[in-house]
Amino acid sequence: MQSGNRSASIFNVAVIVASLGYFVDIYDLLLFTILRVPSLKDLGVPQSEIDSGVGLLLINVQMAGLLVGGIFWGIIGDKKGRLKVLFGSILLYSIANIANGFVTGTTGYLFWRFVAGLGLAGELGAGITLVAEILPKEKRGYGTMIVATVGVSGAVAANFIAKVVPDWRYCYFIGGGLGLLLLLLRISVIESHMFNQTAEKNAVGRGEFLALFNNKERFFRYLKCVLLGAPTWFVVGILVAFSNKFAVEMGVKSPINPGDAVAFCYAGLVLGDFSSGLLSQILKSRRKVMMIFLALTAVCVGLYLNLHGAEKWLFYTVCFVLGFSVGFWAIFVTIAAESFGTNLRATVAITVPNFARGMLPLITMLFAFAQHYFTYLQSGAIVAVICITASLIASYTVEETFGKDLNYVEDINYTEEDVKKLSAD
Repeated sequence: MQSGNRSASIFNVAVIVASLGYFVDIYDLLLFTILRVPSLKDLGVPQSEIDSGVGLLLINVQMAGLLVGGIFWGIIGDKKGRLKVLFGSILLYSIANIANGFVTGTTGYLFWRFVAGLGLAGELGAGITLVAEILPKEKRGYGTMIVATVGVSGAVAANFIAKVVPDWRYCYFIGGGLGLLLLLLRISVIESHMFNQTAEKNAVGRGEFLALFNNKERFFRYLKCVLLGAPTWFVVGILVAFSNKFAVEMGVKSPINPGDAVAFCYAGLVLGDFSSGLLSQILKSRRKVMMIFLALTAVCVGLYLNLHGAEKWLFYTVCFVLGFSVGFWAIFVTIAAESFGTNLRATVAITVPNFARGMLPLITMLFAFAQHYFTYLQSGAIVAVICITASLIASYTVEETFGKDLNYVEDINYTEEDVKKLSAD
Protein backbone atom coordinates (compact mmCIF):
# COMPACT_ATOMS: atom_id res chain seq x y z
CA MET A 1 0.00 0.00 0.00
CA GLN A 2 1.35 3.41 -0.88
CA SER A 3 1.90 5.70 2.07
CA GLY A 4 1.52 8.80 0.01
CA ASN A 5 2.11 10.38 -3.36
CA ARG A 6 5.85 10.02 -3.90
CA SER A 7 5.86 12.92 -6.36
CA ALA A 8 3.96 15.28 -4.06
CA SER A 9 5.66 18.64 -3.66
CA ILE A 10 6.44 20.02 -0.21
CA PHE A 11 4.86 23.26 -1.45
CA ASN A 12 1.51 21.71 -2.35
CA VAL A 13 -1.78 23.33 -1.39
CA ALA A 14 -2.17 21.30 1.82
CA VAL A 15 1.20 22.47 3.15
CA ILE A 16 0.53 26.10 2.24
CA VAL A 17 -2.95 26.11 3.76
CA ALA A 18 -1.83 24.33 6.94
CA SER A 19 1.04 26.82 7.27
CA LEU A 20 -1.22 29.85 6.90
CA GLY A 21 -3.77 28.32 9.25
CA TYR A 22 -1.16 27.90 11.97
CA PHE A 23 0.06 31.45 11.22
CA VAL A 24 -3.40 32.82 12.05
CA ASP A 25 -3.57 30.50 15.09
CA ILE A 26 -0.33 31.85 16.59
CA TYR A 27 -1.27 35.40 15.57
CA ASP A 28 -4.41 35.17 17.70
CA LEU A 29 -2.75 33.51 20.70
CA LEU A 30 -0.01 36.12 20.96
CA LEU A 31 -2.32 38.98 20.05
CA PHE A 32 -4.51 38.09 23.01
CA THR A 33 -1.44 38.08 25.27
CA ILE A 34 -0.52 41.58 24.05
CA LEU A 35 -4.06 43.03 24.06
CA ARG A 36 -5.34 41.53 27.30
CA VAL A 37 -4.25 44.45 29.48
CA PRO A 38 -5.19 47.41 27.21
CA SER A 39 -8.49 45.80 26.23
CA LEU A 40 -9.50 45.19 29.84
CA LYS A 41 -8.55 48.77 30.75
CA ASP A 42 -10.73 50.03 27.91
CA LEU A 43 -13.60 47.86 29.18
CA GLY A 44 -13.32 49.58 32.56
CA VAL A 45 -11.75 46.75 34.56
CA PRO A 46 -9.84 48.07 37.62
CA GLN A 47 -6.05 47.66 37.53
CA SER A 48 -6.20 45.37 40.57
CA GLU A 49 -8.41 42.95 38.62
CA ILE A 50 -6.37 42.93 35.40
CA ASP A 51 -3.37 40.93 36.63
CA SER A 52 -5.38 38.68 38.96
CA GLY A 53 -9.20 38.52 39.07
CA VAL A 54 -10.74 39.01 35.64
CA GLY A 55 -7.40 39.02 33.82
CA LEU A 56 -6.39 35.64 35.20
CA LEU A 57 -9.87 34.24 34.63
CA LEU A 58 -9.69 35.33 31.00
CA ILE A 59 -6.43 33.40 30.52
CA ASN A 60 -7.81 30.31 32.27
CA VAL A 61 -11.05 30.38 30.25
CA GLN A 62 -9.10 30.45 26.99
CA MET A 63 -6.91 27.59 28.24
CA ALA A 64 -10.05 25.60 29.11
CA GLY A 65 -11.27 26.20 25.56
CA LEU A 66 -7.97 24.91 24.16
CA LEU A 67 -8.10 21.75 26.27
CA VAL A 68 -11.76 20.96 25.52
CA GLY A 69 -11.28 21.89 21.88
CA GLY A 70 -8.21 19.68 21.61
CA ILE A 71 -10.23 16.61 22.58
CA PHE A 72 -13.26 17.61 20.49
CA TRP A 73 -11.36 18.34 17.27
CA GLY A 74 -9.09 15.34 17.77
CA ILE A 75 -12.06 13.00 17.83
CA ILE A 76 -13.67 14.78 14.85
CA GLY A 77 -10.39 14.54 12.93
CA ASP A 78 -10.30 10.74 13.17
CA LYS A 79 -14.03 10.13 12.86
CA LYS A 80 -15.01 12.67 10.19
CA GLY A 81 -11.74 13.68 8.55
CA ARG A 82 -8.82 16.08 8.78
CA LEU A 83 -10.45 18.61 6.45
CA LYS A 84 -13.53 18.86 8.65
CA VAL A 85 -11.27 20.07 11.46
CA LEU A 86 -9.37 22.51 9.25
CA PHE A 87 -12.60 24.09 8.04
CA GLY A 88 -14.48 23.98 11.34
CA SER A 89 -11.69 25.22 13.58
CA ILE A 90 -10.71 28.22 11.49
CA LEU A 91 -14.35 29.22 10.94
CA LEU A 92 -14.96 29.06 14.69
CA TYR A 93 -11.97 31.09 15.78
CA SER A 94 -12.43 33.60 12.95
CA ILE A 95 -15.95 34.30 14.15
CA ALA A 96 -14.71 34.46 17.75
CA ASN A 97 -11.95 36.90 16.81
CA ILE A 98 -14.36 39.25 15.10
CA ALA A 99 -16.76 38.95 18.06
CA ASN A 100 -13.88 39.83 20.42
CA GLY A 101 -13.69 43.19 18.67
CA PHE A 102 -17.34 43.91 19.47
CA VAL A 103 -17.41 42.99 23.18
CA THR A 104 -18.66 45.66 25.56
CA GLY A 105 -18.10 43.89 28.86
CA THR A 106 -16.11 41.16 30.56
CA THR A 107 -18.86 38.52 30.33
CA GLY A 108 -18.88 38.66 26.54
CA TYR A 109 -15.08 38.77 26.47
CA LEU A 110 -14.85 35.64 28.61
CA PHE A 111 -17.35 33.78 26.43
CA TRP A 112 -15.67 34.63 23.14
CA ARG A 113 -12.17 33.86 24.41
CA PHE A 114 -13.44 30.41 25.39
CA VAL A 115 -14.90 29.99 21.89
CA ALA A 116 -11.64 31.24 20.36
CA GLY A 117 -9.74 28.65 22.42
CA LEU A 118 -12.09 25.93 21.15
CA GLY A 119 -11.41 26.93 17.56
CA LEU A 120 -7.65 27.44 17.90
CA ALA A 121 -7.21 23.99 19.44
CA GLY A 122 -7.70 22.07 16.21
CA GLU A 123 -5.56 23.98 13.75
CA LEU A 124 -1.97 22.80 14.23
CA GLY A 125 -2.59 19.11 14.88
CA ALA A 126 -5.00 18.70 11.97
CA GLY A 127 -2.62 20.50 9.63
CA ILE A 128 0.39 18.42 10.68
CA THR A 129 -1.65 15.20 10.39
CA LEU A 130 -2.85 16.04 6.90
CA VAL A 131 0.62 17.06 5.70
CA ALA A 132 2.24 13.95 7.22
CA GLU A 133 -0.28 11.68 5.49
CA ILE A 134 -0.25 13.40 2.10
CA LEU A 135 3.51 13.78 1.65
CA PRO A 136 5.80 10.79 1.08
CA LYS A 137 7.72 9.70 4.17
CA GLU A 138 11.07 11.02 2.91
CA LYS A 139 9.57 14.52 2.39
CA ARG A 140 7.07 14.95 5.22
CA GLY A 141 9.67 16.41 7.60
CA TYR A 142 10.15 19.31 5.19
CA GLY A 143 6.39 19.80 5.02
CA THR A 144 5.88 19.95 8.78
CA MET A 145 8.96 22.20 9.05
CA ILE A 146 7.31 24.71 6.70
CA VAL A 147 4.03 24.55 8.64
CA ALA A 148 5.70 25.30 11.98
CA THR A 149 8.09 27.94 10.65
CA VAL A 150 5.42 29.94 8.81
CA GLY A 151 3.01 29.45 11.68
CA VAL A 152 5.26 30.70 14.46
CA SER A 153 6.03 33.82 12.43
CA GLY A 154 2.41 34.78 13.15
CA ALA A 155 3.66 35.90 16.55
CA VAL A 156 5.96 38.45 14.92
CA ALA A 157 3.05 39.68 12.81
CA ALA A 158 0.83 40.00 15.89
CA ASN A 159 3.43 42.09 17.70
CA PHE A 160 3.77 44.36 14.64
CA ILE A 161 0.01 44.76 14.17
CA ALA A 162 -0.49 45.53 17.87
CA LYS A 163 2.10 48.32 17.63
CA VAL A 164 0.86 49.98 14.41
CA VAL A 165 -2.92 49.60 14.86
CA PRO A 166 -4.09 52.04 17.56
CA ASP A 167 -7.41 50.35 18.40
CA TRP A 168 -7.26 46.86 19.95
CA ARG A 169 -10.64 46.00 18.43
CA TYR A 170 -9.31 46.40 14.88
CA CYS A 171 -6.45 44.02 15.70
CA TYR A 172 -9.01 41.30 16.41
CA PHE A 173 -10.93 42.18 13.24
CA ILE A 174 -7.75 41.70 11.20
CA GLY A 175 -7.20 38.23 12.71
CA GLY A 176 -10.78 37.19 12.02
CA GLY A 177 -10.62 38.52 8.47
CA LEU A 178 -7.41 36.63 7.76
CA GLY A 179 -9.06 33.42 8.94
CA LEU A 180 -12.13 33.89 6.74
CA LEU A 181 -9.93 34.60 3.71
CA LEU A 182 -8.05 31.40 4.42
CA LEU A 183 -11.30 29.42 4.15
CA LEU A 184 -11.38 30.24 0.44
CA LEU A 185 -7.96 28.60 -0.02
CA ARG A 186 -9.07 25.49 1.80
CA ILE A 187 -11.68 24.65 -0.81
CA SER A 188 -8.95 23.24 -3.05
CA VAL A 189 -7.41 20.97 -0.38
CA ILE A 190 -8.11 17.24 -0.69
CA GLU A 191 -8.64 14.79 2.16
CA SER A 192 -5.91 12.38 3.26
CA HIS A 193 -5.94 9.11 1.27
CA MET A 194 -4.95 7.21 4.42
CA PHE A 195 -7.95 8.57 6.31
CA ASN A 196 -10.31 7.77 3.43
CA GLN A 197 -9.09 4.16 3.33
CA THR A 198 -9.50 3.79 7.09
CA ALA A 199 -12.99 5.32 6.95
CA GLU A 200 -14.05 3.09 4.06
CA LYS A 201 -12.99 -0.01 5.99
CA ASN A 202 -14.73 1.40 9.08
CA ALA A 203 -11.63 0.74 11.18
CA VAL A 204 -12.35 0.01 14.83
CA GLY A 205 -11.38 2.71 17.32
CA ARG A 206 -11.35 5.77 15.06
CA GLY A 207 -11.10 8.83 17.31
CA GLU A 208 -11.49 6.81 20.53
CA PHE A 209 -9.84 9.26 22.94
CA LEU A 210 -10.12 6.91 25.92
CA ALA A 211 -8.16 4.29 23.98
CA LEU A 212 -5.08 6.39 24.75
CA PHE A 213 -5.51 5.51 28.43
CA ASN A 214 -6.79 1.92 28.48
CA ASN A 215 -3.48 0.41 27.38
CA LYS A 216 -0.28 0.92 29.38
CA GLU A 217 2.11 0.94 26.43
CA ARG A 218 -0.10 3.32 24.41
CA PHE A 219 -0.60 5.63 27.41
CA PHE A 220 3.13 6.02 28.04
CA ARG A 221 3.74 6.52 24.33
CA TYR A 222 1.18 9.33 24.46
CA LEU A 223 2.53 10.80 27.71
CA LYS A 224 6.06 10.98 26.29
CA CYS A 225 4.76 12.92 23.30
CA VAL A 226 3.11 15.47 25.63
CA LEU A 227 6.22 15.85 27.82
CA LEU A 228 8.35 16.72 24.80
CA GLY A 229 6.65 20.11 24.67
CA ALA A 230 7.11 21.09 28.34
CA PRO A 231 10.35 23.14 27.94
CA THR A 232 8.85 25.33 25.22
CA TRP A 233 6.01 26.47 27.41
CA PHE A 234 8.28 26.89 30.45
CA VAL A 235 10.52 29.20 28.44
CA VAL A 236 7.69 31.18 26.82
CA GLY A 237 5.27 31.14 29.76
CA ILE A 238 7.72 31.73 32.62
CA LEU A 239 11.13 33.04 31.56
CA VAL A 240 9.92 35.29 28.74
CA ALA A 241 6.43 36.19 30.00
CA PHE A 242 7.91 37.35 33.32
CA SER A 243 11.12 38.69 31.78
CA ASN A 244 10.60 42.10 33.39
CA LYS A 245 10.64 40.51 36.86
CA PHE A 246 13.64 38.30 36.07
CA ALA A 247 15.47 41.37 34.74
CA VAL A 248 14.84 43.27 37.98
CA GLU A 249 16.05 40.32 40.07
CA MET A 250 19.29 40.17 38.03
CA GLY A 251 19.84 43.94 38.00
CA VAL A 252 19.58 44.34 34.22
CA LYS A 253 20.55 47.96 33.53
CA SER A 254 17.36 49.03 31.71
CA PRO A 255 13.69 48.10 32.19
CA ILE A 256 12.56 45.13 30.09
CA ASN A 257 9.27 45.11 28.20
CA PRO A 258 7.77 41.58 28.27
CA GLY A 259 6.03 42.23 24.95
CA ASP A 260 9.35 42.95 23.26
CA ALA A 261 10.94 39.95 24.97
CA VAL A 262 8.14 37.74 23.58
CA ALA A 263 8.70 39.19 20.09
CA PHE A 264 12.44 38.42 20.23
CA CYS A 265 11.73 34.94 21.60
CA TYR A 266 9.26 34.12 18.81
CA ALA A 267 11.63 35.50 16.18
CA GLY A 268 14.13 32.94 17.51
CA LEU A 269 11.42 30.27 17.45
CA VAL A 270 10.85 30.86 13.74
CA LEU A 271 14.52 30.25 12.98
CA GLY A 272 14.63 27.34 15.44
CA ASP A 273 11.65 25.56 13.89
CA PHE A 274 13.20 25.88 10.45
CA SER A 275 16.60 24.69 11.67
CA SER A 276 15.31 21.74 13.72
CA GLY A 277 13.13 20.55 10.84
CA LEU A 278 15.98 20.83 8.35
CA LEU A 279 18.45 19.15 10.70
CA SER A 280 15.98 16.31 11.23
CA GLN A 281 15.94 15.67 7.49
CA ILE A 282 19.74 15.85 7.26
CA LEU A 283 20.33 13.52 10.23
CA LYS A 284 17.31 11.38 9.31
CA SER A 285 16.25 11.36 12.94
CA ARG A 286 13.63 13.10 15.08
CA ARG A 287 15.00 11.87 18.42
CA LYS A 288 18.57 13.08 17.89
CA VAL A 289 17.39 16.58 16.96
CA MET A 290 15.09 16.73 20.00
CA MET A 291 17.97 15.85 22.31
CA ILE A 292 20.34 18.32 20.62
CA PHE A 293 17.85 21.16 21.00
CA LEU A 294 16.98 20.21 24.57
CA ALA A 295 20.69 20.31 25.47
CA LEU A 296 20.86 23.74 23.83
CA THR A 297 17.80 24.81 25.83
CA ALA A 298 19.53 23.84 29.07
CA VAL A 299 22.60 25.91 28.13
CA CYS A 300 20.50 28.92 27.11
CA VAL A 301 18.37 28.81 30.27
CA GLY A 302 21.58 28.77 32.33
CA LEU A 303 22.83 31.78 30.36
CA TYR A 304 19.53 33.62 30.79
CA LEU A 305 19.48 33.14 34.56
CA ASN A 306 22.99 34.59 34.86
CA LEU A 307 22.50 37.90 33.06
CA HIS A 308 23.39 39.87 36.18
CA GLY A 309 23.88 43.56 35.38
CA ALA A 310 23.49 42.91 31.64
CA GLU A 311 22.72 45.57 29.06
CA LYS A 312 19.21 45.68 27.61
CA TRP A 313 20.39 44.63 24.11
CA LEU A 314 22.14 41.57 25.55
CA PHE A 315 19.04 40.52 27.47
CA TYR A 316 16.88 40.67 24.33
CA THR A 317 19.56 38.83 22.36
CA VAL A 318 19.49 35.99 24.88
CA CYS A 319 15.67 35.93 24.61
CA PHE A 320 16.11 35.43 20.86
CA VAL A 321 18.63 32.62 21.36
CA LEU A 322 16.41 31.08 24.03
CA GLY A 323 13.52 31.10 21.54
CA PHE A 324 15.74 29.41 18.96
CA SER A 325 16.64 26.67 21.45
CA VAL A 326 12.98 25.72 22.01
CA GLY A 327 12.20 25.90 18.31
CA PHE A 328 11.49 22.19 18.09
CA TRP A 329 7.69 22.59 17.91
CA ALA A 330 7.68 21.16 14.38
CA ILE A 331 9.61 18.07 15.48
CA PHE A 332 7.54 17.67 18.65
CA VAL A 333 4.16 17.61 16.87
CA THR A 334 5.53 15.55 13.96
CA ILE A 335 6.73 12.87 16.40
CA ALA A 336 3.24 12.77 17.93
CA ALA A 337 1.59 12.38 14.51
CA GLU A 338 4.05 9.69 13.43
CA SER A 339 3.80 7.69 16.67
CA PHE A 340 0.20 6.52 16.25
CA GLY A 341 -1.94 4.72 13.69
CA THR A 342 -4.33 6.40 11.28
CA ASN A 343 -7.37 5.67 13.46
CA LEU A 344 -5.90 7.72 16.35
CA ARG A 345 -3.43 10.02 14.58
CA ALA A 346 -5.52 13.19 14.49
CA THR A 347 -6.70 12.65 18.07
CA VAL A 348 -3.08 12.48 19.23
CA ALA A 349 -1.65 15.22 17.00
CA ILE A 350 -4.41 17.66 18.01
CA THR A 351 -4.56 16.91 21.74
CA VAL A 352 -0.79 16.66 22.36
CA PRO A 353 0.12 20.33 21.63
CA ASN A 354 -2.93 21.52 23.56
CA PHE A 355 -2.12 19.34 26.55
CA ALA A 356 1.47 20.62 26.35
CA ARG A 357 0.07 24.15 26.47
CA GLY A 358 -2.18 23.02 29.30
CA MET A 359 0.86 22.13 31.39
CA LEU A 360 1.67 25.84 31.74
CA PRO A 361 -0.70 26.39 34.71
CA LEU A 362 0.96 23.39 36.45
CA ILE A 363 4.41 24.78 35.65
CA THR A 364 3.32 28.19 36.95
CA MET A 365 2.01 26.63 40.18
CA LEU A 366 5.28 24.76 40.65
CA PHE A 367 7.22 27.97 40.06
CA ALA A 368 5.10 29.83 42.62
CA PHE A 369 5.43 26.97 45.15
CA ALA A 370 9.22 26.89 44.81
CA GLN A 371 9.40 30.58 45.70
CA HIS A 372 8.25 29.76 49.24
CA TYR A 373 11.60 28.06 49.81
CA PHE A 374 13.98 29.52 47.23
CA THR A 375 14.75 32.83 45.56
CA TYR A 376 13.01 33.92 42.36
CA LEU A 377 15.99 32.96 40.21
CA GLN A 378 16.58 29.66 42.03
CA SER A 379 12.91 28.77 41.57
CA GLY A 380 13.23 29.39 37.85
CA ALA A 381 16.29 27.15 37.69
CA ILE A 382 14.58 24.34 39.63
CA VAL A 383 11.52 24.33 37.38
CA ALA A 384 13.80 24.45 34.33
CA VAL A 385 15.66 21.34 35.49
CA ILE A 386 12.40 19.46 36.04
CA CYS A 387 10.88 20.39 32.66
CA ILE A 388 14.03 19.80 30.62
CA THR A 389 14.89 16.53 32.38
CA ALA A 390 11.36 15.15 31.85
CA SER A 391 11.54 16.09 28.17
CA LEU A 392 15.03 14.60 27.76
CA ILE A 393 13.89 11.29 29.23
CA ALA A 394 10.85 11.32 26.93
CA SER A 395 12.95 12.11 23.84
CA TYR A 396 15.51 9.42 24.70
CA THR A 397 12.86 6.71 25.13
CA VAL A 398 10.38 7.75 22.42
CA GLU A 399 10.27 5.73 19.19
CA GLU A 400 12.36 6.99 16.26
CA THR A 401 9.70 7.89 13.70
CA PHE A 402 11.74 9.33 10.84
CA GLY A 403 10.81 7.52 7.61
CA LYS A 404 8.13 5.45 9.36
CA ASP A 405 5.30 4.13 7.20
CA LEU A 406 2.14 5.73 8.60
CA ASN A 407 -0.36 3.56 6.75
CA TYR A 408 -1.52 1.36 9.64
CA VAL A 409 -4.12 1.34 12.40
CA GLU A 410 -3.78 0.96 16.15
CA ASP A 411 -4.86 -2.37 17.63
CA ILE A 412 -7.74 -1.30 19.89
CA ASN A 413 -9.35 -4.33 21.48
CA TYR A 414 -9.55 -6.46 18.36
CA THR A 415 -7.64 -9.44 17.07
CA GLU A 416 -4.38 -9.48 15.19
CA GLU A 417 -6.24 -10.92 12.20
CA ASP A 418 -8.57 -7.93 12.21
CA VAL A 419 -5.61 -5.55 12.31
CA LYS A 420 -3.98 -7.23 9.28
CA LYS A 421 -7.26 -7.09 7.40
CA LEU A 422 -7.75 -3.39 8.10
CA SER A 423 -4.14 -2.56 7.26
CA ALA A 424 -4.13 -4.52 4.01
CA ASP A 425 -4.67 -2.73 0.74
